[in-house]
Amino acid sequence: MLEKTFTPAEMEARLYAEWEERGFFKPGGKPKAEPFTIVIPPPNVTGSLHMGHALNNTIQDILVRFERMRGKDVLWQPGTDHAGIATQMVVERLLQKENKTDRRAMGREAFLERVWAWKEESGGTISRQLRRLGASCDWSRERFTMDDGLSKAVLKVFVQLYKEGLIYKDKRLVNWDPKLLTAISDLEVVQKEVKGNLWHLRYPIEGTDEFIVVATTRPETMLGDSGVAVHPENETLKHLIGKMVKLPLVGRLIPIVGDDYADPEKGTGAVKITPAHDFNDFDVGRRNELRQINVLDQFGKIMIDGNEDFLAAADVPAETMALHGLDRFEARKRIVEMFEAQGLLDKIEPHTNQVPHGDRSDAVIEPWLTEQWYVNAAELAKPAIAAVEKGATSFVPKNWEKTYYEWMRNIQPWCISRQLWWGHQIPAWYGPDGTVFVEETESAALKDAERHYGQAVALTRDEDVLDTWFSSALWPFSTLGWPDETPELKRHYKTDVLVTGFDIIFFWVARMMMMGLHF
Repeated sequence: MLEKTFTPAEMEARLYAEWEERGFFKPGGKPKAEPFTIVIPPPNVTGSLHMGHALNNTIQDILVRFERMRGKDVLWQPGTDHAGIATQMVVERLLQKENKTDRRAMGREAFLERVWAWKEESGGTISRQLRRLGASCDWSRERFTMDDGLSKAVLKVFVQLYKEGLIYKDKRLVNWDPKLLTAISDLEVVQKEVKGNLWHLRYPIEGTDEFIVVATTRPETMLGDSGVAVHPENETLKHLIGKMVKLPLVGRLIPIVGDDYADPEKGTGAVKITPAHDFNDFDVGRRNELRQINVLDQFGKIMIDGNEDFLAAADVPAETMALHGLDRFEARKRIVEMFEAQGLLDKIEPHTNQVPHGDRSDAVIEPWLTEQWYVNAAELAKPAIAAVEKGATSFVPKNWEKTYYEWMRNIQPWCISRQLWWGHQIPAWYGPDGTVFVEETESAALKDAERHYGQAVALTRDEDVLDTWFSSALWPFSTLGWPDETPELKRHYKTDVLVTGFDIIFFWVARMMMMGLHF
């Protein structure tokens, strides 16, 4: 007998449980049928279902149900992403609330045990919500980017790319979060409009009574200046190219170089170049062989005492050395005061500009010079660009191809190391003299080291973990069992459709294409 009132919550939950129990969402029942495969964009294990997830997964559900009705052998592969920074922050907050402790007091091993415990207790929220929504994924195949199989794939990819020369260490600028104390990706940076000032500073030209005026929104970085740039065709200033400037407060002689980066119509027409603290300046510095002088520590404090790069070829007064240890914003005020006291502050203009902030910490992000692991993305991008050019991969709607090409044809090295504990620890070990040994296991690295040194030595493992996007780039094939030659991999890779957001075409889609085509 039908109930008088229809209660969808009871009816839907009962029906879905029956569908899942009877295996209605599993492929394999039609071995002669054409396969059809979608991998779910893995939501963060910390996440809850929001409207974007609901729309995205409903579209996928329509597609897979439609193809099942057409008689195809359908796999909708579900799973979640370990979400490095997000998960670590959640657990650190819990620790602070519960025990008034932090991960450093606990130690790495104990902290990771606590993260796994949290994942088992609370990490399945979004999977339960997708079930409740009616998503017809094959939950028997649910994967997690830190499970054993996917970790095996990550190790193989890292080691192979390293041995092919496509992964390497380099000293470059990264988006540094001085609160979380890690490099973060461009996707984790939010630009916020901030009202500030444009300070015009006078730099004395050596051997003359002249000054060249530069404008900056970050006076504290001038301590690391190693050049001044003017446009080679700037009629007013080009005669100064080749001359030297005596850097105020520091006494370092730095060259005036000709570079197209300096816009004659913008500011004073002269640009201070701080290669260790600005992404554009880094490129200008490399073109003109300027020194990279880092003057900030990981906390965003002035770091000049004992800093050989800073002190080299400089005559630094005691007043400037007293800035050591100051927070960057306090140092900004002091430096402006010092310029004014020396008659070298030309003027101050109110200025509104976009300031990068960490999307999770809300700290002002600092472009920071540090040694990190990188992928040669430009090389891996070539086959992925060709795949779209030849029509092997299609964007719907097609206009997103233009965005894809813009990113891919101007691609930069991909920084893949993060100064976190939760994630895939980089499989690199260092010998007593710093020689690096990259292998899938410590035992293999020890054997390499013994061959290298002629005797057994102790090794120290790299403490960093990989960018979350590195493991999710392998998602379409690692979830199907790769690097093992599984029947699922043979039947369902490559996949048919991806339904995702345009904002991660570069961060996820392009990287999946690169990795899939390479491996």
